[in-house]
Amino acid sequence: MQHLDHDRLVYLALGESEADHGETDHLGTCAHCRGEMETLQHVAGLGAETQGLGDLPDPPEHIWQGIIAEINAAEALPSLTDARRQPAVDARAAGAESDRPVVAGTRDRSRRRRRWPGWVTTAVTAAAAAAIGVAGTLAVLGSNEPEQPAPRQVVLASGSLSAYGTTPKDANGDARVFTDGRLHLHVANLPDVSGYYEVWLINPSNMKMFSVGVLRDRSGDALLPLPPNVDLQAYSVVDVSAEQFDNKPAHSGDSLLRGNLTG
Repeated sequence: MQHLDHDRLVYLALGESEADHGETDHLGTCAHCRGEMETLQHVAGLGAETQGLGDLPDPPEHIWQGIIAEINAAEALPSLTDARRQPAVDARAAGAESDRPVVAGTRDRSRRRRRWPGWVTTAVTAAAAAAIGVAGTLAVLGSNEPEQPAPRQVVLASGSLSAYGTTPKDANGDARVFTDGRLHLHVANLPDVSGYYEVWLINPSNMKMFSVGVLRDRSGDALLPLPPNVDLQAYSVVDVSAEQFDNKPAHSGDSLLRGNLTG
């Protein structure tokens, strides 16, 4: 079976392009391509979830030097082509290797993995290095301060979330706003969606709204920061929606859960 090109899957996962009928049919029948698409969409969702990291202060110079060193080390690794050209060092090890059973499909998967273009490898390496930089920044920022016990959180407002519209009735959730300006959200049994879940606060008097963040899973907990001085008397409705990877920041109109904050 001819699989979809990896670059094409990336564009589809990011919402940069729409799948034609042939691609849609293929994704419906090919578990391999569908799995890669879901993985890429998950990565895109994580990218949207970490937008707030842009507010962090610049890391120290030695952190950037470490990032550069990691990238240089990755670039210095031998390629698969070079590895194949190296002569066998231990004949016994080579013989033992040849005696191992070959699992069906292993070589095909290896060939498919090698089809990733060079810019993808660079992007993954840079992303990993950036993560190291962020972690290093947080470590530096926290290293100069003595450890303090975590303050007990006081709840400013809370409410239950229930299924909205055509959402299955077993979907539910709870929302609590703490005095430190964060929204704790617990959800359960959200229906599977092709995109991702987004959390909103809505003013019911004029239906103005703003996004609070995204949820990773259909069941679980999330702690999301709220804008400073948010008016919870006005924006009293918590909404969880199903969104697509279409680069459209507005609410999709597909609400899954809703509930009112009181307190």
